[in-house]
Amino acid sequence: MIGELYDCKPTLNDKQVLDFCYQGFLKFEAVVPDEVNRRTVEFCNEHAHGEPSGILDQAWFDQHVIKNEQAASAVRCLLSKNFQLPSIMSNHRNRCPWPAQNWHRDGGSIYTRQLNYLQVFYYPEDTPPEMGPTEIVPGSHFARHKATYMQHMRGISSATSTAAPAGTIFITAYGIWHRRSKSTASGIRNLLKYNYWRTTKPCRDWIIDPDFSFSWPEHDPHPMFEQFKRGIAAVEMFSWLCGEDYEHVGGQCWPAECTTPPRWDQAGLPAGLRKYPDPTPTTLP
Repeated sequence: MIGELYDCKPTLNDKQVLDFCYQGFLKFEAVVPDEVNRRTVEFCNEHAHGEPSGILDQAWFDQHVIKNEQAASAVRCLLSKNFQLPSIMSNHRNRCPWPAQNWHRDGGSIYTRQLNYLQVFYYPEDTPPEMGPTEIVPGSHFARHKATYMQHMRGISSATSTAAPAGTIFITAYGIWHRRSKSTASGIRNLLKYNYWRTTKPCRDWIIDPDFSFSWPEHDPHPMFEQFKRGIAAVEMFSWLCGEDYEHVGGQCWPAECTTPPRWDQAGLPAGLRKYPDPTPTTLP
């Protein structure tokens, strides 16, 4: 219930956690049962304001949304065990049609490589493009830009829509760039938004894949960053989540990309993440 510490089985593996660090979001489509979606919409209609936090006291909502098996297990991987459940519920309830919102980072955002809380969104009803779903810019949780400048931006080539069926939950790094997109249909669009919090020190306690190599990642360049800069920020966050020390030493060190990855670890990869113990190979692959 409200503010409770919670633990559950972790389900993400090394690659999925690393991908989150790069992208800044995860999406779980239609994971909340239809009956719960219907009851949530009814509650939102009865409490038609921006902060219906009373829904957090509802056992059916707590079980199927806040502690949703798929979404909460991902939160568990990113925030470690005994993470704190939400204490405030927001509803971005809009009457469509409506113009697109300005790009922004939510209030209280800080620039950090640590991950001590997550912002989560839940669509209790179908939210196609016509209903103005949230747009996000993957990887932008590391992008520094003044809010006054962001307001002048229109379309961003790397932006992606979160249009999805009822019962969809998506998890984001709090500082990710996002906005409500333009809606053209008529009707009410509800979007519930809430936070989870870390209470324990980070450690690599998700599903560890002994065959996964962290060296030579294959992430595409990002138009908002200079070469390798997003990757450097992402692996710094990932190392912090693992409880590993990381320092970018420059040059072709981790996480520089390579089209034909060799079978040895990159320079700069933390000791606890190495797959090959000898960092100086004697034979080529």
